[in-house]
Amino acid sequence: MSAQPDHTPVTPYAPAPGAPAELLAQLRADRRADTWVPAFEREWAAALEESRRSFSLGGLYEVVNTWQARVASAPAVDAFVASGRDETGFIDMAELRSGRL
Repeated sequence: MSAQPDHTPVTPYAPAPGAPAELLAQLRADRRADTWVPAFEREWAAALEESRRSFSLGGLYEVVNTWQARVASAPAVDAFVASGRDETGFIDMAELRSGRL
């Protein structure tokens, strides 16, 4: 019998070393900079502190990956909002699951 694990743990995507600085520059150039930059900085600081305590980079990678996805999806969200499709009449799934309806 082998002492090797029968599965390989999933390693999170490791962004390039300069990715956080590049991402912050993108956020500062965006029209949402007033809200996005402080939110990114808060999340980055919390992940940085956690990585210092845990000696793990996973939280930092997660913050970068999440914000990269937000920046990448922003044009699609803007297009959806600009299309005039109103979802205010839809049911909130949290309310549906709680049985309050």
